[in-house]
Amino acid sequence: MSRVGVIGDTHNPWSRKGYLQFCQDTFDEYDCGIIVHIGDVNDHHNISFHETEPASPGVLSEYKKAKAATQKWHKAFPKVKVCLGNHDLRIIRRAKTVKIPEFFLKTHNQLWGTPGWKWAKSFVIDGVYYYHGTGQGGKYPAANAVGKMLMSCVLGHNHTASGTKFFANPNQRIFACDTGCGIDDKQMAFNYIEDNKQRSILSCAVVIDGVAYVEPMRCSRGERYHDSNFE
Repeated sequence: MSRVGVIGDTHNPWSRKGYLQFCQDTFDEYDCGIIVHIGDVNDHHNISFHETEPASPGVLSEYKKAKAATQKWHKAFPKVKVCLGNHDLRIIRRAKTVKIPEFFLKTHNQLWGTPGWKWAKSFVIDGVYYYHGTGQGGKYPAANAVGKMLMSCVLGHNHTASGTKFFANPNQRIFACDTGCGIDDKQMAFNYIEDNKQRSILSCAVVIDGVAYVEPMRCSRGERYHDSNFE
């Protein structure tokens, strides 16, 4: 069976310093041969349907920063299966509001310069269902998805959810994996969660021979992936 490394939501250009290095180190350690990005590669804050921050950069400035960040990920991981997240689809949703059909738009690979990346709503690898998780909520979003899909699921989307739960019957064992994320809560794009008492969980996941493990990013002061160790 495959050894799959799963990148959490990055929301470029608002991702956490060191998250890329953390994912590289983790996937190297586990010798992952397949890489999945669980979605929301880029944030698109300035074309949100919600209120945007007045001090945020313009659409073009944000795009340039997000593309530069995405290029670093592409260099590190030239072949990735990307689960389209709700933020990744903001451009298409915006276009539809002014009756522009999708075929007039650039593809994600054209927009972000990511040849070798495959963008799709979901993927099934070794009987495990990978998708962004849009529409799932609650304390254990992936567990809710398992109840609907009746198969092992790996999700992102919910930044405060991270971990693996197992379920078994006399015939099989399946799991629900919430990947966690790689965002920087302190960036203005996430001001909307400032009253949220929970912090985002910085982590990634690996699925080895059909079993999911979640690795927390050690980024407290004095730890390997603390912001002070990165530009």
